[in-house]
Amino acid sequence: MTRLLDVSNLTVGYGPAIALDGISFDVARGEFVTFIGPNGAGKTTLLNSIMGVIAPQSGAVAFRGEALGLARPEARVARGIVLVPERRELFAHLNVEDHLRLGAFLRRRQGRQKMAAALDRIYALLPKLAERRKQLAGTLSGGEQQMVAIGRALMAEPQLLMLDEPSIGLAPRITEEIFDAISLLKKDGMTGILVEQNATLALSVADRAYVLEVGNVVAAGPATELRQDPRVTAAYLGAGDRYRDCAAPSSALHVTTEKD
Repeated sequence: MTRLLDVSNLTVGYGPAIALDGISFDVARGEFVTFIGPNGAGKTTLLNSIMGVIAPQSGAVAFRGEALGLARPEARVARGIVLVPERRELFAHLNVEDHLRLGAFLRRRQGRQKMAAALDRIYALLPKLAERRKQLAGTLSGGEQQMVAIGRALMAEPQLLMLDEPSIGLAPRITEEIFDAISLLKKDGMTGILVEQNATLALSVADRAYVLEVGNVVAAGPATELRQDPRVTAAYLGAGDRYRDCAAPSSALHVTTEKD
């Protein structure tokens, strides 16, 4: 499979605190990769670094074989990388369709027919948005706002879609709808990085998974293998010592230890 994203030895700090300590991974075209782990593990920092919101202390990010260097977030969007942030970042006074059109800002000169077709695709994927298209974002439920944020990102026609905690604070029924949409995107060939505290949900849609703990990758492997491994529960709850004290992993998993 063709590699779309390469992250090499990425290190990010906030003052003296190290948030990411030499993270390396790649994502192939058409693949979904998930990062799971507790609060404070560095998951959001990782996505923000790839998006160019945070400048790393060291390491490199390459997309389609080209180093991104210090490219600004808007330049990365133009190249095909889009992030759905945890806080959604909607404008309360704009309606649903206005938000979707904003997502297609870089393609605004493609004409009305293409814009209409793009909107139709989003409404087919997320039918609730069609019902709410003229409703102000500030009056939507949390789940509906999350759908708007995802739809806005998709309007940019990303080659790499990054999702930061899409299930956070949502009712189970709404969470199921959102992950059904993610599954459909994956089935249609979308490439993605999913950051999620709910390990069960994340591993149900991902091809590969990484367990991130205190800025370090402590385990990696096929999502189907990690989904069966009881140690993931300990990592998800943030009990790193218990994770490392467990028995040796199956041969399908690659495990690393935290750096001293």
